[in-house]
Amino acid sequence: MIVLQCINVSKSFGVDPILTNIKLDIQTGERIALVGRNGAGKSTLLKIIAGQLSFDSGQVMIPKGIELGYLAQNTGLESELSIWEEMLTVFKPLQRMERQIREMEVQMSDPDLLADQPKYEKLLKDYDQLQLTFKDKGGYQYEADIRGVLAGMNFADFDYQTKISTLSGGQKTRLALAKLLLTKPDLLILDEPTNHLDIATLTWLEQYLSSYRGAILIVSHDRYFLDKIVTEVVEISRTKSTKFPGNYSAYLDEKAKRYELELKQYEKQRDEIAKLEDFIQRNIARASTTKRAQSRRKQLDRMTLLDRPAGSEKSASFSFDIKKQSGNEVLRVNELQVNYGEDVIFENLQLAIDKGESVALIGPNGAGKTTLLKSLMNVIDVKAGNIRFGSNVTVGYYDQEQANLKSNKLVLHELWDDYSLVPEKEIRTVLGNFLFSGDDVLKPVSTLSGGEKARLALAKLMMQKANLLILDEPTNHLDLDAKEILENALIDYPGTLLFVSHDRYFLNRIATRMAELENGQITNYLGDYDYYVEKKNEMYQREQLELQEKGPVTIDSEQASDKRNYEQDKEAKKAERQRVRRIEEIEGLIEELEVQLATKEEALCDPDVYSDHEKAQSLQTDINTTKAEIDALMEEWELLQE
Repeated sequence: MIVLQCINVSKSFGVDPILTNIKLDIQTGERIALVGRNGAGKSTLLKIIAGQLSFDSGQVMIPKGIELGYLAQNTGLESELSIWEEMLTVFKPLQRMERQIREMEVQMSDPDLLADQPKYEKLLKDYDQLQLTFKDKGGYQYEADIRGVLAGMNFADFDYQTKISTLSGGQKTRLALAKLLLTKPDLLILDEPTNHLDIATLTWLEQYLSSYRGAILIVSHDRYFLDKIVTEVVEISRTKSTKFPGNYSAYLDEKAKRYELELKQYEKQRDEIAKLEDFIQRNIARASTTKRAQSRRKQLDRMTLLDRPAGSEKSASFSFDIKKQSGNEVLRVNELQVNYGEDVIFENLQLAIDKGESVALIGPNGAGKTTLLKSLMNVIDVKAGNIRFGSNVTVGYYDQEQANLKSNKLVLHELWDDYSLVPEKEIRTVLGNFLFSGDDVLKPVSTLSGGEKARLALAKLMMQKANLLILDEPTNHLDLDAKEILENALIDYPGTLLFVSHDRYFLNRIATRMAELENGQITNYLGDYDYYVEKKNEMYQREQLELQEKGPVTIDSEQASDKRNYEQDKEAKKAERQRVRRIEEIEGLIEELEVQLATKEEALCDPDVYSDHEKAQSLQTDINTTKAEIDALMEEWELLQE
């Protein structure tokens, strides 16, 4: 079933065309990625589809009854309600239906109504239909759905009565996504949904969207995410759209193949045209061959000329170099403790980095990754421990907040003022390599987009020629092409790297070691992100196997801690087995009660029963009691599931 059609949609801002004759068809269950450079018009197209922006020509067709859910880029949920109250607003129709069911149950126990057989039978029929609709729409599980989505969005440890107005911008953005997911629209439109998500939350979102029943239209610069989710890619380039089957990696391969084929066809036609023109020129004046030459001229006139295939749009071009080599020991962090107010972020933290390493600092949001980098740069105070840089180490630092430069300087002077001895021509050349050309260098920095500010911050970093780069989320705000240029530059970088990133594709290409910061301590994994995931899975499976196989042992004083951990795990497993058994027990009880309920409701329709007010009232009381028991068991079942 088609849920959306865009037919020749065009949009201009002033005299500049942004979108030209865009075609897009989306069927139920499809997962489509919109890709293209920053400024290509991806977000503009999403806003047009969502009805938030007008368009100049074409058609946007959405069949009647199709629901769209749209999450704009960096949209935060603004509300005076608590987290739980706000999530419940999604299910207001179900709550009204639930109240209606309870009201009908009260009516059914009214003796006067029992005396009116036709009216009573109609009420029973309406009641059964409403209950069925309530169940089909998730009436018995919407609270469990809320808890599940909130847990997936990293709110499991939050007090759900927390006011949304007290949360941070990133938390509000995650809540906006959580609320949209709970609405389960027929077409889910997401603009950069992976912003502000850590790796664990990204993984959960991938699994959720992979099993999503509706269609998905998504803009994202996370290549790992796109490869996992999408089944089709639509590229917006030079105001036009081109469709490619498969995920993002398949799109890159197919795009390269198409370009190569189109270039060969173009060159073949140019050769053919050259031969025809040469033949015409040599033979048109000779009487014996003029007819053949005229025939070739007609053939040339009838030919549909191919345009030279457009190659890749202009890309940034840069590399990172160093002024001098560092010693082998680049960084040593010993017994480090950092506090935030009275709270300890981490303590007794150890970290060692040697020359030539590329170390990725990973961990959940709030673990202290950015805090650690700022501690290394002396931006925040250290409570205890010491930080020592090796001999000849020069540090270049990219703060993720640098991409939000607020300077009132012009782009040219933002860079030139830091390197005033460098000739203007060379400064302009550097800026040109980062796609600041012509009048772009005379723009005020404060008016630049997020991607432009990120490129300017990287240009400033490149000019430092430091032999240790400390980078905090360097791929934020960069489009897919700019990310690839940055990756290639860092792969060729002759210095040492320490960086924080949630971009798993970037981690796989750049990192030689994963340093996981969790619970205030760093655990090292000598490999890329895929290796890290594999080792974490192996460790988990090994721990589970050891717990299963572990028998009674003699515990000495040195093993006391391990014994306690084992006993805690044993108790946890025991509790889990009890939980699973209770869930199975509840499911059996609900099944039995539903059979009893059906039998009683059927008996209530018997003329001998409903004509006897006392019998009917007694039976209705039993029915209400049975329903109350089912509801109580359902609530317990939902809690146990969580």
